[in-house]
Amino acid sequence: MPQRRARPTSKNGRTGRRPGWRRTPAPPPEPAPETPASTTAAPPPEPSDAGSVVQAALYRDGVRVSAPDTLADTFRELREQPSGMAWIGLARPTESELLSLAAEFDLHPLAVEDAMEAHQRPKLERYGETLFVVLSAARYLDTTEEVDFGELHVFVGPDFVITVRHGAAPDLSAVRQRMEESPELLKLGPEAVLYAILDAVVDGYAPVVAGVQTDIDEIETEVFRSEPQVSRRIYELSREMVEFQRATRPLVGMLHSLMAGFAKYGTDEELQRYLRDVADHVTHTSERVDGFRQALTDILTVNATLVTQQQNAEMRALAEAGFEQNEEIKKISSWAAILFAPTLVGTIYGMNFDRMPELHWVLGYPFAIILMAVVCTSLYVIFKRKDWL
Repeated sequence: MPQRRARPTSKNGRTGRRPGWRRTPAPPPEPAPETPASTTAAPPPEPSDAGSVVQAALYRDGVRVSAPDTLADTFRELREQPSGMAWIGLARPTESELLSLAAEFDLHPLAVEDAMEAHQRPKLERYGETLFVVLSAARYLDTTEEVDFGELHVFVGPDFVITVRHGAAPDLSAVRQRMEESPELLKLGPEAVLYAILDAVVDGYAPVVAGVQTDIDEIETEVFRSEPQVSRRIYELSREMVEFQRATRPLVGMLHSLMAGFAKYGTDEELQRYLRDVADHVTHTSERVDGFRQALTDILTVNATLVTQQQNAEMRALAEAGFEQNEEIKKISSWAAILFAPTLVGTIYGMNFDRMPELHWVLGYPFAIILMAVVCTSLYVIFKRKDWL
């Protein structure tokens, strides 16, 4: 992991929020009318379903003032503290939780619909005073040598930040701790929280890049060793790089869009510098990912060439073995024919018949021997000229 960049500090103490927008404080509750003692007491209110609420906290001037247990308590306390900021973290929330957040903070229905479902592309959209950001975080799993991707949806308003996490990455508890340890940074408001989240997501790409680089080095070694499973590993890593590219490439344009609105929305100058630093890191990561895809494409081409050469060598070896086997068959066939000729003559004159030509001829035996020799010699000469022997 690269070293953590220095945290920005505010020079002018600006809060980063638009002064004209404040949440109206809730009116004090009216006293309940007295009821007779015999009347059955009303049941206590049902607790809010907080199973998906990872953490909710209220901040004022960069310092945490409370940590409500439920969304309902968070809404109530935020109304009571109009100068504060709410930071709500959710993990795979239910539809009712998102709808309650949408009603409380006036979130756009399209953004809420996107946050309910994962598998959204990274994007940055503005709905009035609220920013909706979709980020794709990544982490490298050493045990399986795979890249695990998570999805993070962030709503950034004038006095609130809502994070909806789908997946294990990123670790937003570390982001919250970092911000709480830097009250001057947290004092800058929701934009500073968005910067910290972007910074954490981008910093999470560094170990992924290092792990992928190691995998590519190992794959190159396996390719030249002709490992049987290397083609599958190249294919799987190439698919991960396609998804990694989908996570990093849109983030470059998103950060440039944020930088284009610095002057319009009065972003703190120190925060502008650090957002530009994040943009530089994203650009560098995106270029590395593009290089990984090209390297994997080249490695796949080299592997295909090596496999083809290996197959050609094996086919050539089979052809040479077949040629040698054919030569041996020729020799065996030639000698079999040569030896067959005297056998044929001897077989004919070895038959037990009284009336046969030259059977009682004085020169019959020398003639048979000479005939065998002539036939064998002739066959030997013929096969020798045909290179069978």
